[in-house]
Amino acid sequence: MRNFNDFVPKEFEEKVVQVNRVSKKTQGGNKIGFSVVVVIGDKKGRVGVGIGKAPEVQSAIKKGVAYAKKHLVVVPMRNGTIPHQVLVKKGAAKLLLKPAPSGSGVIAGGAVRAVVELAGIKDISSKVLGTNNQANNVYATFEALQMLRASVDKNEKKANDGEVEQVVVKENAVKNEVVVTTEEKPKNKTKKVKGN
Repeated sequence: MRNFNDFVPKEFEEKVVQVNRVSKKTQGGNKIGFSVVVVIGDKKGRVGVGIGKAPEVQSAIKKGVAYAKKHLVVVPMRNGTIPHQVLVKKGAAKLLLKPAPSGSGVIAGGAVRAVVELAGIKDISSKVLGTNNQANNVYATFEALQMLRASVDKNEKKANDGEVEQVVVKENAVKNEVVVTTEEKPKNKTKKVKGN
């Protein structure tokens, strides 16, 4: 008889994005294996991506999930969407993620949708500009979510005597890191013209 404790809800939801059958020529014949790309997430801001390789699909999925659990990322969100726009190029994959107004839903393709939904983002707009390879697009999406900075919440305008603080996000292409800086917009200076 089964115990009700066996049906404890899982901490993370899993989604298999891609399954590749790989065959290797050996002296004794063909050695067949499987390569699986898995995305896990708790829909509360934590998401992970893993790849697993094994002779059977089930064991490959288990390996992918184990790797993804070790490499989780916390995604900063604001009102169910991302705080700012991100453009990422990773290998042949090029990807654009944009915040969307509430109620618009997830506007994304299969690979991007899997990562974004499991992260718990409810409103987002995205466009895949590069390759159609799902594995590359998953990794590009994962990297884009890592680049998000919660400090962009300060982008809400502060009116200090006409000065507006603006947050600028720059990507260093050499080191693949994001630098967040603040810039002050100059005040509008008006010239007074003497009348006749």
